[in-house]
Amino acid sequence: MTPPLPAGLPAVRSSRPLGGGSICDVWRAELDDGTAAVVKRTPYPAEVEADGLEALRDAGGPVPAVLGVDDDVLVLEHVAGPPDWEGLGAAVAALHRDTGEAFGWHRDNLIGSLPQRNDPSPDWPEFYVEHRIRPWLGARALPGGVRRRLEAACDGPLQALLDTDPPASLVHGDLWSGNVVEGRWLIDPAVCRADRELELAFADLFGGLPRAFTAAYEQAWPLEEGWQRRRPALQLYHLLVHVELFGSGYAGAVASRLDDLGW
Repeated sequence: MTPPLPAGLPAVRSSRPLGGGSICDVWRAELDDGTAAVVKRTPYPAEVEADGLEALRDAGGPVPAVLGVDDDVLVLEHVAGPPDWEGLGAAVAALHRDTGEAFGWHRDNLIGSLPQRNDPSPDWPEFYVEHRIRPWLGARALPGGVRRRLEAACDGPLQALLDTDPPASLVHGDLWSGNVVEGRWLIDPAVCRADRELELAFADLFGGLPRAFTAAYEQAWPLEEGWQRRRPALQLYHLLVHVELFGSGYAGAVASRLDDLGW
């Protein structure tokens, strides 16, 4: 049963559960005024997610409109296809051209169900090491040998590899196929300002997004020389998050990225 909606919204006329999520309870709902909506009950403050969606929308990103938000309830516009992976690739490139003065965000938020630290910093390598890698070195499922290799990387070669002075791009932050609706809409963001290569490094994990997306992005804004070398390092963050969320089965992927980098 759908939860009570935020004040000011019409009542729910009908609803049915939606599958696919592992964190929130989600319903497809029709409101009394005929609006098609998605209702999410969140285990975290719903306004954190609303903040990310509204930031992406303000920058022209293809996201559903936020219709209402309460403590633990988020009501979104229901969106549909048809798929447009080429358009999505170009749209993500346009999002990345929205840049700021510092890496991070005006607030901490979430990556999945985990806290994501966003203290602003003008230094990308330092931000990535201190706010994306070190917080997860204490993961219980991370083998000691892999942890020691990561600590050694944080103390020198990782920052040196990433010292390329990238722009502080607005990124979705959790871009994978499960957070794309109908091949054209972005949901469930973990926004911040980061090197745009971080976004594309995660999008390339776990089977990646369709080639049409990648080709359209590359046409809109080609990556800088050396991105192939940096990609394994930039995949470490989301892999460590997966170790924390899902256990040691992902630790081998962390080790393989360190092997690729010779660390």
